Amino acid sequence: MLLKVKQVSKEWDGNLLFENISFEVKEGERLALFGRNGVGKTTLLQGLTGRQSLDGGEVQRLLPLEEWGWLDQQAQLDSSLTLLEFVQAGSDELFCLKHAMAKLTDEMQGAKTSEDQLNRYSELYERYLQLDGYGWEIRVERSLTRLSLDTSLWDVAFSQLSGGQKTKAQLAALMVREPKLVLLDEPTNHLDSDALDWLEQWVQSYPGTIVYVSHDRTFIDRTATTVLELERHGCRRYPGGYTDYKTQKELELRTQEALHKKQELEREKLLESIRMYAEWFHQAHKAAGQNDFLRSKSKKNVSRLHAKESALERLDRDKVQKPREEPQLRMQLETDEFAAATLLRMDGVSFGYDGRKPIFSQLSLSIGRGGRLAVLGPNGAGKSTLLKLATGRLTPSAGSVTIHPQVRIGYFEQELDQLDNKTTILDSMLMLPQMTQSHARTILGCFLFSKEDVFKRIGDLSMGEKCRVAFLKLYFGKANLLVLDEPTNYLDISTREQVEQALQHYPGAVLLVTHDRYLIRQAANRLLVMDGTKEPSLFPGTYEEYIAKDRSRLLSPEEQLNQNEREMLQLRLTQLMSSGQPEALEEEQLLLQEIRRIRAQLSNL
Repeated sequence: MLLKVKQVSKEWDGNLLFENISFEVKEGERLALFGRNGVGKTTLLQGLTGRQSLDGGEVQRLLPLEEWGWLDQQAQLDSSLTLLEFVQAGSDELFCLKHAMAKLTDEMQGAKTSEDQLNRYSELYERYLQLDGYGWEIRVERSLTRLSLDTSLWDVAFSQLSGGQKTKAQLAALMVREPKLVLLDEPTNHLDSDALDWLEQWVQSYPGTIVYVSHDRTFIDRTATTVLELERHGCRRYPGGYTDYKTQKELELRTQEALHKKQELEREKLLESIRMYAEWFHQAHKAAGQNDFLRSKSKKNVSRLHAKESALERLDRDKVQKPREEPQLRMQLETDEFAAATLLRMDGVSFGYDGRKPIFSQLSLSIGRGGRLAVLGPNGAGKSTLLKLATGRLTPSAGSVTIHPQVRIGYFEQELDQLDNKTTILDSMLMLPQMTQSHARTILGCFLFSKEDVFKRIGDLSMGEKCRVAFLKLYFGKANLLVLDEPTNYLDISTREQVEQALQHYPGAVLLVTHDRYLIRQAANRLLVMDGTKEPSLFPGTYEEYIAKDRSRLLSPEEQLNQNEREMLQLRLTQLMSSGQPEALEEEQLLLQEIRRIRAQLSNL
């Protein structure tokens, strides 16, 4: 046992974050801390290390803090450190020894060297050798190389690195030090697919114990031995990864709902019996007078009445609560009618910034009605640049981008720069034509903005809240082509799943960049692979097919047209199959005819 947490609680600005949190962490575990945004996962992690005070309860650290290590969402440190120094600083004693030796070396070069300086340097050097300092320097450089942090970055200030590079730097420091207990807060944020694959392997093979927070369901499935669900009023452990957790959670909810219904039926029967025996008692008691037989009958009724009342008290005391439905994002993305087969076409497109080497060249693709194209590739491969070319925000240096005149694009930017940070959420809604305050507040409630939240300035919102505001814009845009750049980065899993459902039922076309592998599986039926080393290539299939099959074959123009047509027919078939039961026989026959016709077309493609 490395850690015991007993009944801890925390309030923030007078609002309860969590209470009654108790759990243990055993050696060798991979424990995924899971919960909605705002429930206090980061606060709890910081409370475990003592960097954040907790209001109640007890944290028993059965392992000294010197043998802990942690990765934060937002690393706070001296901005003067370079990337190399930051990774070295993760090993405190060796880092201090190295700098003390370097400082003494500089001092001894500038003037006559004293005996005290020589003795001091000798002591430092002996300790450095004892701790295998030169081997440590090699391990630092090896960890940076493994994480694809090029030597050109080693002298760059840590504060100037990208979010993904900062995450990799923190991981590199942990790799070198190998603490026995590691806490990771959103380690998958900003990482591309290659880095995610490496991180999964590292977590799986790490010799110590790891507790982490992540909203990446694939990562949880592949690495977690236990999921700890954190809620406001407690927590609960579930063995396995996210899929195991979800299966068990759904079973629990169904069981609880069935028990609640059974209990409510039993309660109604008891209440009816109590009313009946009470009425019989009053009637018998009134008629009894001095009649011994009737008095005896009256006493039997009152005994039965008391027995039923006792049974009702026991039932209420052991009451099974009705499953609580957590508030969820409710969003249905709609679009205007669009008749043309092709919405967007790129022909021989090349692009590079400021005359530099092109990021890609001779790229050709098209997106048709119902198309779902996901762009895969590492950070820096040009995925966001491609989306900006597709939306007309950038102009290609060669080739052409053709957008159909009837296309209305809904663009979700990764940086969320398109939001007006000065206005409130409600005021941004009231700017829409014919929008009333009551209607605005109803819609905002569907997007999880309730009560006083609607008066918050957009600039003061969390990143997850800003994402929901951005989806509000898409909701009212009625676009027939959605261009989405990392739309779920800051959303919790529950909200991500609602976004996935909305995209699945969206009748328009989608061009998507994301590292969320669950989202790619749910929302894409074709892939554009940009690995940054060779020209982008189209893969004519789903993500599951991509990771299982030959990935090298490009789509011909004819195959692409057939693929677009097939996607539209499959979408139409899904809509027909999921439509309600026809009211008349004639309508049912027409529906069946249409389904047969579409199936025949699909078989011919």
